[in-house]
Amino acid sequence: MNDNLDTDALNELSNQDNPFNQVPIEITISVGRARPMVKELLLLGPDAVLPLDRGVDDPVELYVGDKLIARGELQEVEDDPNGQLAVRLTEIADLQNGL
Repeated sequence: MNDNLDTDALNELSNQDNPFNQVPIEITISVGRARPMVKELLLLGPDAVLPLDRGVDDPVELYVGDKLIARGELQEVEDDPNGQLAVRLTEIADLQNGL
């Protein structure tokens, strides 16, 4: 993964004539995975705790579909009274050849 996006690629993507600039895209943030046994899954109920394979300070992964596009760190949006989460990007994939 690259730490910086290529300037030429960014200029090409931000071209106002590009019709794809107005298309929204969904990014999935993966904080970890759980692998319970089926029996454990069936016993889950309210207030159950499902351990993940990562720690609180481990990086999260950002996906578009099944393509890993970046990694980052979870943080709270500054001055947000509701504690909204955000991701500070630490690594960005080379997307010059598409997703």
